[in-house]
Amino acid sequence: MTSTATIDTGTGTGIGAGSPEAARPAGAHAGAALIAALLGFTVITIDVSAVNIALPDIRTSLHSGMTGLQWVVDAYTLMFAGLMLSAGALADRAGARRAYAWGVGLFTLASLACALAPGIGALVAARVVQGGAAAIVMPSSLALIRQAYDDARHRARAIALWTVGGSVAMAAGPVLGGVLTQTVGWRAVFFLNLPVGAAILLLLARVAPSPRRPAPLDVPGQVSAVLALAGLAFAVIEGGHAGWTSAPVLVSLGVAIVAGIGFYVTEKHHRAPMVPLEMLRQRTVAVSLAVGFAINVGFYGLVFLLGLYLQQARGMSAVAAGLVFVPLAAIITSTNLISPRMAERFGRRPVIVTGQLVLALAMFVLLPVGVGTPLWLLILLLVPTGLGGAFAIPAVTAMLMDSVPGPRAGTASGLLNALRQTGGALAVALFGSLVAGVGDGFSLGGMRVSLVIAGSVLCLTAALAWILLPRTSASGN
Repeated sequence: MTSTATIDTGTGTGIGAGSPEAARPAGAHAGAALIAALLGFTVITIDVSAVNIALPDIRTSLHSGMTGLQWVVDAYTLMFAGLMLSAGALADRAGARRAYAWGVGLFTLASLACALAPGIGALVAARVVQGGAAAIVMPSSLALIRQAYDDARHRARAIALWTVGGSVAMAAGPVLGGVLTQTVGWRAVFFLNLPVGAAILLLLARVAPSPRRPAPLDVPGQVSAVLALAGLAFAVIEGGHAGWTSAPVLVSLGVAIVAGIGFYVTEKHHRAPMVPLEMLRQRTVAVSLAVGFAINVGFYGLVFLLGLYLQQARGMSAVAAGLVFVPLAAIITSTNLISPRMAERFGRRPVIVTGQLVLALAMFVLLPVGVGTPLWLLILLLVPTGLGGAFAIPAVTAMLMDSVPGPRAGTASGLLNALRQTGGALAVALFGSLVAGVGDGFSLGGMRVSLVIAGSVLCLTAALAWILLPRTSASGN
């Protein structure tokens, strides 16, 4: 692709794969673009995992039940997933840098609204806006990297660094959330986003403008996508409490089905669809999306379950519960950095399949966990969780980015991350309903059923990846 920045012809040596310089930039400002993208991905991911640890305190402070807590998580992830489809196209049309700045600014303001929320309704509303802003941040951050690094091999390493930010945030977020919640209060989790947002905007001032691909927005497609996801999530959340045959659940399922059909028809006939159907017909793209969905079902679902299990079933403090995730954070960081090298050596397909199977194993080995399980054993059983998802995601992301042309990078990124967030949102909706015990308590039996579901989904997509993915990627991996 063509870069708008001056080409950097330097050939420095001795740079490790874990530094931005290792991914030789195509432009002079690629380092600033990578750091800004990494920070944004980190902060929007923290708002998933850190908030999970803060849920019991939010419940007490705002007098909410399990349903309210599920919506605190899913209001964010559903808007994240639904709007990301258009946000990916927005990154292509408005230019990655401009779209990224818009998203970061809105996310920062919404974080302030979350921190000042007087009740559960206001918090959920602010989380809706925050999720919409995060939807703009995610694909535009990846498109920023895609435009900064021309060489596929160096781009893969840059993407791995970007992935590290999100993975570490997901694993370390509970620690940060626990410390902030117990020492300052749950509102500090949201106040933390303010200085980070300001730092990102300062970094973006050093990044060259991104190329634009003007096209009309697909408003009907966007509306139908959000309605379909929201209807499905509402049905899953309320089905566990009100009953699967209750009128609200059946109506919301009907809305989801009708909106889903409307989405397909709209995308088929729109002259500039936000989701080009021909892209979904590519085997590599379709399988990458399915794998991303399954990995987030397992990982996001497990983080949600463990945050409640540690505090409600075991009676641990927020800080103690967060510290349980520290080894997981270290494993994820190191594995993210190893993944691209393994993909270069063995090919991406074995790395993607192996990562999913290891994450599935993580679900199954946690089945015997109970209230009396020694803490050291629980931490040991979490090791496959850190290895599996962190091993597969960099390879999946790089494979998808290499399978589409540069001008479609934002759209492809939006698709992948929309499916990942949808997987996480549906996992929280379903698993939250399953673990809700009597009086909004915690059901260990429901947790075990949830783990079996997650492990089974991962095994299925691992089989699909092995059968359908090419032996070599677009870059030769």
